[in-house]
Amino acid sequence: MEYEAVIGMEVHVEINSRAKVFCGCATNFNAPPNTNVCPICLGMPGALPVLNRDMVDKSIAVGLALNCQISRWSKMDRKNYFYPDLAKNYQISQYDLPLCHDGRLEIEVDGERRVVGITRAHIEEDTARNTHTLGGGQSGVDFNRCGLPLLEIVTEPDIRSAKEAYAYLTALKQILQYLDVSDCNMEEGSLRAEANISIRPKGEAAFGVKTEVKNVASFSGTQKAIEFEIARQEKVLREGGVIEQETRGWDADRGVTFTQRKKESAHDYRYFPEPDLTPVVVDETWEQRIREQMPELPAARRKRFESQYGLSPYDAHVLTLSRSMADYYEAVVAAKADAKKAANWVMVELQALLSGDKAAIEHCKITPENLAALLQMIDGGAISGKIAKDVVVAMYATGDAPATIVEKKGLTQISDSSVIEDAVRQILDGSPDQVTQYKAGKTKVFGFFVGQIMKATRGKANPALVNDILRRELEK
Repeated sequence: MEYEAVIGMEVHVEINSRAKVFCGCATNFNAPPNTNVCPICLGMPGALPVLNRDMVDKSIAVGLALNCQISRWSKMDRKNYFYPDLAKNYQISQYDLPLCHDGRLEIEVDGERRVVGITRAHIEEDTARNTHTLGGGQSGVDFNRCGLPLLEIVTEPDIRSAKEAYAYLTALKQILQYLDVSDCNMEEGSLRAEANISIRPKGEAAFGVKTEVKNVASFSGTQKAIEFEIARQEKVLREGGVIEQETRGWDADRGVTFTQRKKESAHDYRYFPEPDLTPVVVDETWEQRIREQMPELPAARRKRFESQYGLSPYDAHVLTLSRSMADYYEAVVAAKADAKKAANWVMVELQALLSGDKAAIEHCKITPENLAALLQMIDGGAISGKIAKDVVVAMYATGDAPATIVEKKGLTQISDSSVIEDAVRQILDGSPDQVTQYKAGKTKVFGFFVGQIMKATRGKANPALVNDILRRELEK
């Protein structure tokens, strides 16, 4: 029997508001433990929460970007459970009336487009952080994280493979970063992805029993965890076993999932409306204000790059992977650089330098205007493309303008035909054997002459002129 996977994703995104979701405490990640706290964070009796409007604004923007319906009326609920990281023994979340619902996100996998339904995106507060590294068998709780603003994004069970799950997470992260609502740093917990996985015989409509996989630290880890879990469930069923509904962790070192606890159901949490918070009423004016403030999103920007700049789908895809790279590229073109040449230099030379330093493009010392000036120097014949590659390395290290570096290092291209003619004749006079070979039909030796001429001129000779003059002299 052949099986197919049925996967749904739950993603918790930490919204980058300066204050927590229900109080005015700061949200900076590196603060000393238990310093960004107040009676509301600590669950003190009588402390009343107040909803952060900035959190709601950014959540609406995410909902719109995911093609969701924005609820005109939604409410907060209490999700009741006991755990040391939740001092008041309940988490404020949304249950039956979320802020955003019924959306969709289009992804591409192996050249095919797929649509993943978005069930809901709802507001909730984060829990505190437990730590078990104090030594002496002691554990501690840091309440700095308690109350951080979270948006939980839940998909329909539309994903059919680990590769599709990876593509969905990548597309979602790109949108969140374009909106500038989260840094999506998985190491710091700004984005946490959980997969609900089941399998069923191919052709059947009914769902199998699902397991939820948590505690995965990267998208690639999520893909591996899903692949393992699908294989594990298939093995259990083929051997006559039964899949149990449970929460499983991911052991990255061993590459396996493991049982953490039996999965609770919604009724186990005894949800009921939060009595201390008023409903959230989003009218058309509020929604329209957020819509007008939204930036151009990745999919629309890719299409525009193809039509406006004549780029290939691949180049447009690479240049729009991050909003900062797309902004940089457009600034280079705005400074009067050729669009296609600018694309190549940003994607290849510049990206290689950034990757070597593991640096982001927004911290690059080469301004878009200086990169455009470098490309204009190549087009104008002031320097060759080969020299330009050395110049861009110096620009990356110093931030200097290309003209300054070229002048300082004496790298101006030789375009005087008489100078190049002298160099060509010297090389031909000193290479009689190679000249004889060329005349005998071994035209590949032409490259030898070019190399020698460029070496003699220290790479400064205009390559096009070298080729023209060399051919003319050889024909003589």
